[in-house]
Amino acid sequence: MKAYEVYQKIDPAIVREMFTTFREQEREVYKSALATLAQSRKLRPVFIQKKPVDQQLAWMHKTLAVRANDPVGEHLFQVWFMHFHKPMLVDFCDGMGIEHNGEGSVEGSLPETVDGEKLEATANALFEKYDPRIVSLYLCIFNLQKPGGWPELARLLESDSRLRLRDEPEPPQAASPNPDQQPDPDPQPDPDPQPDPDLQPDPDAPAA
Repeated sequence: MKAYEVYQKIDPAIVREMFTTFREQEREVYKSALATLAQSRKLRPVFIQKKPVDQQLAWMHKTLAVRANDPVGEHLFQVWFMHFHKPMLVDFCDGMGIEHNGEGSVEGSLPETVDGEKLEATANALFEKYDPRIVSLYLCIFNLQKPGGWPELARLLESDSRLRLRDEPEPPQAASPNPDQQPDPDPQPDPDPQPDPDLQPDPDAPAA
């Protein structure tokens, strides 16, 4: 599963939490992500900044579910885990015997193979300590760090019923979305609201 596919399946509350955390604690990450995604739609960032915050977050989530934005989406997950989920990363690395810097950042090369029994024991410990959705997301993203992933981790992701990206079943869809299709065009913004003052857009930039 690629990062853009994760965004298609994940509980929207997790994405809102991630972007809200960025917006409140890592403002430059949020501004950069918004600008990059706006440019991918050939929009000026101010176009999105004029939206209420909840609409900004929903638009960014929708845009990250497109294949073309896969590298951006994966990077954002990595930053979120490295900045705000260090204890879980440390526990995973310690459980798997992976060398790290004391904060969960891997030092040296990733292992070529992983021990299935050790992986299962480590996953059990993580599920007992952390939100199962966050554990599931981390394991999905970790498996992207090696081309083709690790077969043992891929099997665990497919077979363990605790590994889920949302609490409730996904609603049925009339047709599978085209991952290469850009999100529906956004309506023209209301000219009255001002851009989000926290993001400090360029006041001289014309509206998109």
